[in-house]
Amino acid sequence: MKPRRTHNGSGSLDLSVVVPVKDEAESVFPLAREISEALNDRPWQWECLWIDDGSTDDTLAHLVRIRSEDERHHWLALEHNYGQSAALAAGFSAARGRIVVTLDGDGQNDPKGIPPLVERLVSTDAHMVNGWRSHRRDNAVRRLSSSVSNAFRNRVTGERIRDVGCSLRAFRHECVSDVPVFKGMHRFLPTLVRMAGWDRIEEMPVPHRPRRFGETKYGIHNRLWVGLMDTFAVRWMQRRMVRPRIRSSSYGKSEG
Repeated sequence: MKPRRTHNGSGSLDLSVVVPVKDEAESVFPLAREISEALNDRPWQWECLWIDDGSTDDTLAHLVRIRSEDERHHWLALEHNYGQSAALAAGFSAARGRIVVTLDGDGQNDPKGIPPLVERLVSTDAHMVNGWRSHRRDNAVRRLSSSVSNAFRNRVTGERIRDVGCSLRAFRHECVSDVPVFKGMHRFLPTLVRMAGWDRIEEMPVPHRPRRFGETKYGIHNRLWVGLMDTFAVRWMQRRMVRPRIRSSSYGKSEG
């Protein structure tokens, strides 16, 4: 990959890793080290952009220290807790990489899965490569909730995405330049990217690990039911959103 610099800095690097975090003080140090180790031997110019989504513990202080030790790591602190989707959107806007990778900040997504995703994206000329957790290390309730949600979303939206809930994915920066931002947006990224006209979407297995620190912030009550309702909203957008394509224009033509 050769970096392509643009006027606003977007595209000045090969790769941006965007990691939303909230109250993950225990996990950010080991995760930062793993991200660096996974990318250090690659010929890519990269950055890791941590989005602190209103943490109330020492997460931000740790991110400041991580930045002081490695300038490829950056942090962006939101004013208060907006939710994972808004944090990702803030990361997309700030990211300078031509390719963007996302992963959760709890350490369950193994950074070793980043290079294969990027290589698959480049080798297949895909717009997005969505990971799916081949050996998911969660309890039975979370696996059941995810299975029901995935099946329902695919049925309603007409998609065939195996694991929409997997946060480890790679895509070209332009694919998310104008996706609609709403609470729960991150659970529909492949569909929203396709709606924006980027339809070359691949899937591949990625490693998954047990949660090592803290407790999950999601459960059947705050993920499953809200996700089901959001699916109908996305289906409405599929039917009603219009993206006009310009056939011709007088702009750029001489008046003579």
